[in-house]
Amino acid sequence: MNKNRKKRTIIILIIAAVVIAAAVVLLTRPSDDEAEEETTPQVNVPAFNAGNAYRSIVEQCDFGPRVPGTPAQLKCADYIASAFRKLGYHVIEQHTTVTAYDGTPLRCINIFATSDTVSTSRIMLTAHWDSRPWADHDPVEANHKRPVMAANDGASGVAVMLEIARVLRQQKPGVTVDFACLDVEDYGMPEWDKTGDEEKDEASWCLGTQYFAAHLPLPSTPPLYAVNLDMVGGRGARFYQEGFSKRYAPGIVAKVWDAAARAGYASTFPPEDGGYVTDDHLPLNEIAAIPTVDIIPCYKGAESSFGPTWHTTQDTPANIDTTTLKAVGQTMLQLIYNEQ
Repeated sequence: MNKNRKKRTIIILIIAAVVIAAAVVLLTRPSDDEAEEETTPQVNVPAFNAGNAYRSIVEQCDFGPRVPGTPAQLKCADYIASAFRKLGYHVIEQHTTVTAYDGTPLRCINIFATSDTVSTSRIMLTAHWDSRPWADHDPVEANHKRPVMAANDGASGVAVMLEIARVLRQQKPGVTVDFACLDVEDYGMPEWDKTGDEEKDEASWCLGTQYFAAHLPLPSTPPLYAVNLDMVGGRGARFYQEGFSKRYAPGIVAKVWDAAARAGYASTFPPEDGGYVTDDHLPLNEIAAIPTVDIIPCYKGAESSFGPTWHTTQDTPANIDTTTLKAVGQTMLQLIYNEQ
């Protein structure tokens, strides 16, 4: 073999080796998406157990309607506070008297639970736990002055929070989560006593939260934001974006609905406008200045936008849907575990 031919062969072999080495590098190098995944920590969001939440609804309803001033109110307050304490939470009970629309003094017990009283990075979940004294939207007029069992409109939100509280003790998130169980939300003006003064009538609702918002248990470390859970166990429920929530906390609305989509519940949380609702989130926004979002169902086109059991004697555990409980609970866990 002559020298020139040998030299060309060596050059060809070198080029081939370089090409092969480059190909190996390209094939083994992670893609841009994979590289991003390597640098972005993947959050392990635990599962929400809707069965546990349903059992809590039944246990609350076993006390009977939790109407302010009744023995059931005291028994359920003890049940809720004890449940948080058993999980290792620090519990603060606010005992006060509020005045109903007709001047009736009402015993009010707000229950606040937290795992950390000094953290400056905290969010809050809230729900009311009382029962409406009157089923004034019942299709049977004879039931209008009977109390509501409030499986959905009361017990469901607390049940979801208790299950979330249990999960958080097993896998600590990157943010402190406070829980507020609010009393005397549903003693608002009944249908037969409305004055026609909308402002006065609306002020008769959420009396426990009005007190709570003016007397925060941890005033030096208020939450960055709050999410209120109301009627989160109804069949066929859809949670549209409530109007006051979008007015006071649009960024938090976006966070919650994004969490629902990432948790796989975009159909349960359509990114569409719902109505404006007077609920526990209003005092938190307006009195405590805590950006608060209301998770509340909107049954568009139905006779009652809050669902067929709202303020009726049919608001019982038999009409709770664990699929709805799961959607809301998993969405909240998705929100919490992605919060830094």
